[in-house]
Amino acid sequence: MDRDAQIKMMKQHVGIEAARLVEDGAVVGLGTGSTAVFMIEELGRRVRSEGLRIVGIPTSYDAAVRARSQGIPVRTLDDVERIDIAIDGADEVDPMKCLIKGRGAAHTREKIIDALAKVFVVVVDESKLVDRLGTTCPVPVEVLPMAIAPVMRRLRDLGGTPVLRMGVKKDGPVITDQGNMVVDVTFDEIDDPAGMERTLNNIPGVVENGLFVGVATIILVGQLNMDGAISVRRIE
Repeated sequence: MDRDAQIKMMKQHVGIEAARLVEDGAVVGLGTGSTAVFMIEELGRRVRSEGLRIVGIPTSYDAAVRARSQGIPVRTLDDVERIDIAIDGADEVDPMKCLIKGRGAAHTREKIIDALAKVFVVVVDESKLVDRLGTTCPVPVEVLPMAIAPVMRRLRDLGGTPVLRMGVKKDGPVITDQGNMVVDVTFDEIDDPAGMERTLNNIPGVVENGLFVGVATIILVGQLNMDGAISVRRIE
Protein backbone atom coordinates (compact mmCIF):
# COMPACT_ATOMS: atom_id res chain seq x y z
CA MET A 1 0.00 0.00 0.00
CA ASP A 2 1.49 3.36 -1.04
CA ARG A 3 1.55 6.42 1.26
CA ASP A 4 -1.49 8.08 -0.33
CA ALA A 5 -3.54 4.94 0.21
CA GLN A 6 -2.33 4.70 3.81
CA ILE A 7 -3.34 8.32 4.51
CA LYS A 8 -6.77 7.70 2.97
CA MET A 9 -7.24 4.66 5.22
CA MET A 10 -6.17 6.65 8.30
CA LYS A 11 -8.69 9.36 7.42
CA GLN A 12 -11.42 6.77 7.00
CA HIS A 13 -10.68 5.13 10.36
CA VAL A 14 -10.63 8.42 12.26
CA GLY A 15 -13.76 9.73 10.53
CA ILE A 16 -15.70 6.60 11.46
CA GLU A 17 -14.39 6.71 15.05
CA ALA A 18 -15.52 10.33 15.41
CA ALA A 19 -19.00 9.53 14.10
CA ARG A 20 -19.35 6.95 16.86
CA LEU A 21 -19.11 9.73 19.44
CA VAL A 22 -22.40 11.23 18.25
CA GLU A 23 -25.34 10.37 20.49
CA ASP A 24 -29.01 10.05 19.60
CA GLY A 25 -30.79 13.42 19.55
CA ALA A 26 -27.59 15.43 19.03
CA VAL A 27 -27.19 18.62 17.05
CA VAL A 28 -23.98 18.04 15.09
CA GLY A 29 -21.65 20.52 13.43
CA LEU A 30 -20.62 18.87 10.16
CA GLY A 31 -17.12 19.69 9.03
CA THR A 32 -15.68 20.18 5.57
CA GLY A 33 -12.80 18.32 3.96
CA SER A 34 -11.49 14.89 3.03
CA THR A 35 -11.60 13.41 6.54
CA ALA A 36 -15.00 14.90 7.35
CA VAL A 37 -16.39 13.13 4.28
CA PHE A 38 -15.89 9.76 5.98
CA MET A 39 -17.48 11.08 9.18
CA ILE A 40 -20.57 12.29 7.29
CA GLU A 41 -20.85 8.97 5.45
CA GLU A 42 -20.70 7.04 8.72
CA LEU A 43 -23.31 9.29 10.32
CA GLY A 44 -25.52 8.68 7.31
CA ARG A 45 -25.08 4.94 7.72
CA ARG A 46 -26.06 5.22 11.39
CA VAL A 47 -29.12 7.29 10.51
CA ARG A 48 -30.28 4.67 8.01
CA SER A 49 -29.35 1.45 9.82
CA GLU A 50 -29.57 2.41 13.50
CA GLY A 51 -32.34 4.98 13.36
CA LEU A 52 -29.99 7.62 14.77
CA ARG A 53 -31.87 10.90 15.18
CA ILE A 54 -29.61 13.89 14.62
CA VAL A 55 -29.67 17.35 13.11
CA GLY A 56 -26.68 18.49 11.06
CA ILE A 57 -25.35 22.05 10.97
CA PRO A 58 -23.01 22.13 7.94
CA THR A 59 -19.91 24.31 7.80
CA SER A 60 -20.09 24.71 4.03
CA TYR A 61 -22.28 24.23 1.00
CA ASP A 62 -20.29 21.09 0.20
CA ALA A 63 -20.95 19.61 3.67
CA ALA A 64 -24.66 20.40 3.32
CA VAL A 65 -24.88 18.60 -0.03
CA ARG A 66 -23.02 15.56 1.32
CA ALA A 67 -25.18 15.41 4.45
CA ARG A 68 -28.43 15.56 2.50
CA SER A 69 -27.20 12.83 0.15
CA GLN A 70 -26.67 10.63 3.22
CA GLY A 71 -30.14 11.28 4.62
CA ILE A 72 -28.98 13.56 7.43
CA PRO A 73 -31.47 16.37 8.21
CA VAL A 74 -29.74 19.73 7.68
CA ARG A 75 -30.57 22.95 9.51
CA THR A 76 -28.98 26.39 10.07
CA LEU A 77 -27.95 28.25 13.20
CA ASP A 78 -31.29 30.07 13.04
CA ASP A 79 -33.05 26.76 13.72
CA VAL A 80 -31.15 25.51 16.79
CA GLU A 81 -30.27 26.80 20.25
CA ARG A 82 -27.23 24.61 20.76
CA ILE A 83 -24.61 22.48 19.04
CA ASP A 84 -23.79 19.37 21.06
CA ILE A 85 -20.77 18.22 19.08
CA ALA A 86 -18.86 19.46 16.05
CA ILE A 87 -16.53 17.22 14.06
CA ASP A 88 -14.06 18.73 11.63
CA GLY A 89 -10.62 18.22 10.16
CA ALA A 90 -7.51 20.40 10.40
CA ASP A 91 -4.48 21.16 8.26
CA GLU A 92 -2.12 21.38 11.25
CA VAL A 93 -2.38 20.53 14.97
CA ASP A 94 0.26 21.62 17.48
CA PRO A 95 0.94 20.11 20.96
CA MET A 96 -1.37 22.69 22.61
CA LYS A 97 -4.29 21.64 20.35
CA CYS A 98 -4.05 24.88 18.37
CA LEU A 99 -4.99 24.45 14.73
CA ILE A 100 -4.59 25.81 11.25
CA LYS A 101 -7.69 25.23 9.15
CA GLY A 102 -8.97 26.57 5.86
CA ARG A 103 -7.45 24.59 3.02
CA GLY A 104 -11.03 24.11 1.85
CA ALA A 105 -11.74 27.86 2.25
CA ALA A 106 -14.52 27.14 4.79
CA HIS A 107 -12.71 28.32 7.94
CA THR A 108 -15.02 31.25 8.70
CA ARG A 109 -18.14 29.10 9.00
CA GLU A 110 -16.10 26.34 10.61
CA LYS A 111 -14.85 28.64 13.36
CA ILE A 112 -18.36 29.91 14.13
CA ILE A 113 -19.85 26.42 14.37
CA ASP A 114 -16.87 24.73 16.04
CA ALA A 115 -16.63 27.46 18.70
CA LEU A 116 -20.34 27.17 19.50
CA ALA A 117 -20.15 23.40 20.05
CA LYS A 118 -20.05 21.97 23.57
CA VAL A 119 -17.49 19.46 22.27
CA PHE A 120 -15.30 20.05 19.21
CA VAL A 121 -13.66 16.89 17.88
CA VAL A 122 -10.78 17.35 15.44
CA VAL A 123 -10.15 14.47 13.04
CA VAL A 124 -6.73 14.20 11.38
CA ASP A 125 -4.19 11.70 10.15
CA GLU A 126 -0.75 11.66 11.76
CA SER A 127 0.81 13.81 9.02
CA LYS A 128 -1.11 16.84 10.37
CA LEU A 129 0.68 16.86 13.75
CA VAL A 130 3.38 19.55 13.98
CA ASP A 131 5.61 20.99 16.69
CA ARG A 132 4.85 24.56 15.61
CA LEU A 133 1.98 26.00 13.56
CA GLY A 134 2.95 27.17 10.09
CA THR A 135 5.44 24.34 9.62
CA THR A 136 3.74 22.71 6.64
CA CYS A 137 1.04 25.11 5.46
CA PRO A 138 0.19 28.82 5.35
CA VAL A 139 -2.52 30.57 7.35
CA PRO A 140 -5.66 31.18 5.24
CA VAL A 141 -7.18 34.64 5.65
CA GLU A 142 -10.65 35.43 4.27
CA VAL A 143 -10.75 38.99 2.93
CA LEU A 144 -13.41 41.29 1.50
CA PRO A 145 -12.63 41.71 -2.23
CA MET A 146 -12.41 45.52 -2.01
CA ALA A 147 -9.71 45.24 0.67
CA ILE A 148 -7.33 42.75 -0.95
CA ALA A 149 -4.55 45.26 -1.75
CA PRO A 150 -4.33 47.01 1.65
CA VAL A 151 -4.72 43.73 3.54
CA MET A 152 -1.86 42.14 1.60
CA ARG A 153 0.34 45.17 2.34
CA ARG A 154 -0.44 44.86 6.04
CA LEU A 155 0.30 41.12 6.01
CA ARG A 156 3.72 41.85 4.49
CA ASP A 157 4.33 44.43 7.23
CA LEU A 158 3.67 41.67 9.77
CA GLY A 159 6.44 39.58 8.22
CA GLY A 160 4.20 37.32 6.19
CA THR A 161 4.33 36.29 2.55
CA PRO A 162 0.75 36.58 1.27
CA VAL A 163 -0.52 34.89 -1.90
CA LEU A 164 -4.01 35.26 -3.30
CA ARG A 165 -5.46 31.76 -3.60
CA MET A 166 -6.38 30.95 -7.20
CA GLY A 167 -8.94 28.41 -8.38
CA VAL A 168 -8.06 24.99 -9.75
CA LYS A 169 -9.78 24.24 -13.07
CA LYS A 170 -11.26 27.74 -12.77
CA ASP A 171 -10.01 31.09 -14.01
CA GLY A 172 -9.49 33.64 -11.26
CA PRO A 173 -9.36 33.53 -7.46
CA VAL A 174 -11.11 31.16 -5.08
CA ILE A 175 -14.39 32.63 -3.83
CA THR A 176 -15.73 31.52 -0.44
CA ASP A 177 -19.35 30.65 0.39
CA GLN A 178 -19.59 34.23 1.72
CA GLY A 179 -18.45 35.73 -1.59
CA ASN A 180 -14.99 36.73 -0.35
CA MET A 181 -11.40 35.90 -1.36
CA VAL A 182 -8.73 33.91 0.43
CA VAL A 183 -5.15 35.01 1.00
CA ASP A 184 -2.70 32.31 2.11
CA VAL A 185 0.00 33.79 4.35
CA THR A 186 3.28 32.06 5.10
CA PHE A 187 5.10 33.11 8.27
CA ASP A 188 8.63 32.02 9.23
CA GLU A 189 7.44 31.47 12.80
CA ILE A 190 4.16 31.63 14.69
CA ASP A 191 5.35 31.79 18.29
CA ASP A 192 2.08 33.17 19.66
CA PRO A 193 -0.91 31.66 17.78
CA ALA A 194 -3.48 33.44 19.98
CA GLY A 195 -1.81 36.80 19.49
CA MET A 196 -1.45 36.24 15.75
CA GLU A 197 -5.11 35.23 15.48
CA ARG A 198 -6.18 38.49 17.12
CA THR A 199 -3.76 40.60 15.08
CA LEU A 200 -4.94 39.17 11.77
CA ASN A 201 -8.61 39.64 12.61
CA ASN A 202 -7.97 43.27 13.61
CA ILE A 203 -6.87 44.17 10.08
CA PRO A 204 -9.70 46.12 8.42
CA GLY A 205 -11.11 44.05 5.58
CA VAL A 206 -10.26 40.67 7.14
CA VAL A 207 -13.33 38.55 7.80
CA GLU A 208 -11.65 35.63 9.61
CA ASN A 209 -8.40 33.67 9.62
CA GLY A 210 -7.53 29.98 9.87
CA LEU A 211 -5.86 29.99 13.30
CA PHE A 212 -8.09 28.12 15.78
CA VAL A 213 -6.86 28.66 19.35
CA GLY A 214 -8.59 27.34 22.45
CA VAL A 215 -11.42 25.73 20.48
CA ALA A 216 -10.53 22.02 20.14
CA THR A 217 -11.72 19.62 22.83
CA ILE A 218 -10.59 16.24 21.51
CA ILE A 219 -8.08 15.36 18.79
CA LEU A 220 -8.52 12.00 17.07
CA VAL A 221 -5.41 10.98 15.15
CA GLY A 222 -5.32 8.19 12.61
CA GLN A 223 -1.89 6.57 12.75
CA LEU A 224 0.04 3.74 11.18
CA ASN A 225 1.43 1.24 13.70
CA MET A 226 4.76 -0.55 13.45
CA ASP A 227 2.99 -3.73 12.29
CA GLY A 228 1.29 -1.84 9.48
CA ALA A 229 -2.12 -1.76 11.15
CA ILE A 230 -4.04 1.51 11.46
CA SER A 231 -5.26 2.75 14.84
CA VAL A 232 -6.83 5.91 16.25
CA ARG A 233 -5.16 7.84 19.06
CA ARG A 234 -7.19 10.20 21.25
CA ILE A 235 -5.64 13.40 22.60
CA GLU A 236 -7.52 15.45 25.22
